[in-house]
Amino acid sequence: MIINQANLRNLFIGYRAAFQNAFAGVTPDFDQFVMSVPSTNSVEQYGWLGKSTAFREWIGDRVIQNLAVHDYSIKNKSFENTVGVSRESIEDDSYGLFTPLMGQLGQDAAEHPATLVYALLTGGFAQTCYDGQYFFDTDHPVTTLAGGEASVSNFQGGSGTPWFLLDTTRIMKPLILQKRKNYNFVTLDGEKDENVFMRKEYVYGVDARLNAGYGLWQLAYGSKETLDATAFNDAYAAMQGMKGDKDKILGIRPKLLVVPPSLRSQALEVVKAERNAAGATNINRDVVDVLVTPWLA
Repeated sequence: MIINQANLRNLFIGYRAAFQNAFAGVTPDFDQFVMSVPSTNSVEQYGWLGKSTAFREWIGDRVIQNLAVHDYSIKNKSFENTVGVSRESIEDDSYGLFTPLMGQLGQDAAEHPATLVYALLTGGFAQTCYDGQYFFDTDHPVTTLAGGEASVSNFQGGSGTPWFLLDTTRIMKPLILQKRKNYNFVTLDGEKDENVFMRKEYVYGVDARLNAGYGLWQLAYGSKETLDATAFNDAYAAMQGMKGDKDKILGIRPKLLVVPPSLRSQALEVVKAERNAAGATNINRDVVDVLVTPWLA
């Protein structure tokens, strides 16, 4: 290829198309339990998380419910992924060999949020959420009808491989994906750019600004117990029995069991098998969906 501005522009257009097509071809497996939030600042405040209200019969004036505001925020981070193509490769018409690489950049960009999301999920046993407690904890504080404080648990205990039961039916979700700037494909291919002038290398890269954080702990239940029918039933019942501030019934409906590949067979046996190990009808069959994800491996 003759190196000139028009040809380099066409090359960039082709590489960008490969990036975009691959990016669009990825459907993240976490969409059903992550709330995507647009961001306009470097840090977004989520003080309203955990606000719990209750309907009452309207007698007399409205009663304004004064709710505590939590100090919880998510700070955006910058991420990049960059590759270089030698000038000789372009001159020798070998540029087509790099098209799959640009497509891989697109796929990697689309899958990158998964690394943030699942790191949060597995880290929830030791990282705090909006109420100052670990996301998966035994003593999340809620107010009682008498004005005191009680503890609610969304952690079953144990010390084995973690698995997670999630309510995906709500507008709110267990986790938040905050996007300040979407993944953008850019290039440095000008003759006066240092990489071209000094190293005869055209640079193509992707950058984005985003981060992930914890949403409502009430919509997630974590366990490190052995995944069997007993542990699953206990976790399911615990979630459905959760109450919020002032003894409000939350109406939690677990719908998704998330497990690593190592727990695939146990998860399918618990909620997908027609019969249990004793040959009796499996009462938990299809009560929730199962997500086996490599991001928890």
